[in-house]
Amino acid sequence: MDHQPQNHLAASKAAEHAHRFVLTLSCEDKPGIVASVTTELAGTGANIAESNQFWDRQTNRFFMRIAFTTPEAIVKDDIERSLKSCVDRFDMKTTLVDQAKKPKIIIMVSKFDHALLHLFYQIKVGWLDADVAAIVSNHEDSRRFAEHEGIPYHVLPVSRDNKKEQEEALLQIVKDTGADLVILARYMQVLSDNLSKRLFGKVINIHHSFLPSFKGAKPYHQAHERGVKLIGATAHYVTPDLDEGPIIEQETERVSHAMSAEDFVATGRDIESRVLARAVKKHLESRVMLNGHKTVVF
Repeated sequence: MDHQPQNHLAASKAAEHAHRFVLTLSCEDKPGIVASVTTELAGTGANIAESNQFWDRQTNRFFMRIAFTTPEAIVKDDIERSLKSCVDRFDMKTTLVDQAKKPKIIIMVSKFDHALLHLFYQIKVGWLDADVAAIVSNHEDSRRFAEHEGIPYHVLPVSRDNKKEQEEALLQIVKDTGADLVILARYMQVLSDNLSKRLFGKVINIHHSFLPSFKGAKPYHQAHERGVKLIGATAHYVTPDLDEGPIIEQETERVSHAMSAEDFVATGRDIESRVLARAVKKHLESRVMLNGHKTVVF
């Protein structure tokens, strides 16, 4: 009978109990950043699983993402204490995420539920690692689905007169659930400047994107009437500037004169769902870093 070497068994056992972390950092670019960070991590017994870095020459900003494991005895506070000297030295902005803590998300939807259903499927099959803390809508349409999945469903109808109160109710849901991310899965209401600022970097939106751009009712029908040859979708962080936030993910697909307006709509739904899911995955895995009006995506 074959036996695994003792040291291999010990290594496998240690890996099972190791903690998994992701460190993201940004600062002014200077020599020695990578060496300092990795030396401090090595001092905790960390083993680096993935490392990505980028130098923005225009702003002279340095961005880095490191995924690593640590021995069972090492916790988040230990790593933060170890990194403090180099964080202070390089004036770094850092985020350290313990991957043992599953992110909580809130999904907002109106009547079109294709993006919502796609997100749930990707969570079900394990491609997205998140817990859905709540579904929020301005309509009743998705209540049956939410109840079937055992997810709290909050209906917050929005009008010109109650927009402020309903956004405060949304913020309370975010606070009560401890949600890490709010996803606008074809939520057809514009968030106020105040809400966009308070949740900046924590709200992802999906919308269609064409050249030329079509706004208002039935954008895919407008695109069909104008003979558009490319249909696309853009996922971005929400800012006070409507549909102008830092872009995370995009995709386009060719369409033709032989397709009907309904074919355009179907193609658009498919692209929107895929692009939103990819953007959410990258955010949840700490692969997106804000760089002014742009993003660095590792």
